[in-house]
Amino acid sequence: MPRLSLDLFCKVVDNFGDIGICWRLARQLEREHGIAVRLWVDDMRTFQRICPQVDPGAAEQTVDGVAVRHWASQDGEYTPADVADIVIEFFGCDIPPGYIAAMAQRQVRPVWLNLEGLSAEEWVEGCHSLPSKHPRLPLTKYFFFPGFTDKTGGLLCESGLEAERAAFAADPAAAGGFLATLGVTAAEAAALKVSLFCYPYAPVAELFAAWRDGAQAVTCLVPEGVATDAVAAFLGQPAVPGAVRSEGALTVRVLPFVPQQDYDKLLWSCDLNFVRGEDSWVRAQWAGKSFIWHIYAQDENLHHKKLRAFLQRYAGGSAFDEFSLCWNGAAQGDWPQLWKGLATAMPEISAKSAEWQQKILANGDLATNLTKFCASLT
Repeated sequence: MPRLSLDLFCKVVDNFGDIGICWRLARQLEREHGIAVRLWVDDMRTFQRICPQVDPGAAEQTVDGVAVRHWASQDGEYTPADVADIVIEFFGCDIPPGYIAAMAQRQVRPVWLNLEGLSAEEWVEGCHSLPSKHPRLPLTKYFFFPGFTDKTGGLLCESGLEAERAAFAADPAAAGGFLATLGVTAAEAAALKVSLFCYPYAPVAELFAAWRDGAQAVTCLVPEGVATDAVAAFLGQPAVPGAVRSEGALTVRVLPFVPQQDYDKLLWSCDLNFVRGEDSWVRAQWAGKSFIWHIYAQDENLHHKKLRAFLQRYAGGSAFDEFSLCWNGAAQGDWPQLWKGLATAMPEISAKSAEWQQKILANGDLATNLTKFCASLT
């Protein structure tokens, strides 16, 4: 019996977040569910930064068992044979009109999903799995929402992720050895370790000042290309991999941009993780450490509403909430005091993570829920 086939279309808008989510999903569907996945990506160079095996100049290639196609344009002719059994457009991207026409000509219509972005807002539950009929063609698209409750599609989480994280945490030398491969010295690793992944408009300079003048030694590890202006200003030199400077209690080191699997290890190795968008936000929740989320800014500050919805659901405590709101421009505060409050609360926030993980894992993982939903429609 032939394997189910799936086409996943990803248009990279939020740099690494979009392709990060789609790449994780594609691999999990292929590895754990035996689905033949074809991943269509418009920005191959961004893809290569999180997956070095990718050849950005290739129109077609296979990486980790997943067929990868460069989605170069909206043009092209397609036949029903070109259409997969399941078609997913990520975050409302417009797939080629010729492909949609071929979908309608297929004898057995494909299951067509719009995989939406993650939100903790309550309205998501009412929209999850809703159908939408095509205005002209005999096709129906379904909206599939990731989420934090059993009325949504759940979160991306590979079956062996927690066991891998636990083994890493149980090895006393694992974190230090991994960080050493990135150039982090033993002295830097002995301080409070913070990974910083944020959008350019984060108040990084203010946070650096609070760390610099604080009583606790902090080592901030910043991937190349993140907050470059603020990082370069602190360093007094270009923010390139290997650049490092210490002032007061703060040491800032620029890391090379690491592949996806190594980013998980970076999160596991640090005491506090600043993450952005969706993909790294979810990985931080599985890391079992304190984290602060930088949400993608939207017009009319709609992202502040989404942020507050998550803070209410996560219930990380007042210091966590206050710092998160100020980090995202939804409130104003004194950064030394904000940091002092967060640092004091970090043990409690980290301890809460295990309970939070069990709560959201009870809803099932996104890939499994997605395959079950597709099966229910055929």
